[in-house]
Amino acid sequence: MARIAGVDLPNKAVKIALTYIYGIGKVSAIEICRKTNINPDERMNNLSNDDVNELRKLIENEFKVEGRLRTEVALNIKRLMDIGCYRGLRHRKGLPVRGQRTKTNARTRKGKKKTVAGKKK
Repeated sequence: MARIAGVDLPNKAVKIALTYIYGIGKVSAIEICRKTNINPDERMNNLSNDDVNELRKLIENEFKVEGRLRTEVALNIKRLMDIGCYRGLRHRKGLPVRGQRTKTNARTRKGKKKTVAGKKK
């Protein structure tokens, strides 16, 4: 099992296995395969150690992945909250940030329903 950027990659096609790394999607995975001249449909277990090292080196040098990327995203969100802009306030309140409706839906962001007691007569 190949280990790149601290992630154990499964025995799947290289273009699919690389997407297990945070920060690498399908397009990036195919681009990495093209740059390293590795067949994207080749299985991870069939790659030689040289190929895996080549992948590791390219990802390390040209892509921001895993911990570095997570840190950068967290700092960007923290910056928005610190300056008090609208997006930062939405993050702070745990509400949708990109203009979605909240009267209905938005349960993923808002969490479980908080029941409000009905009016007494």
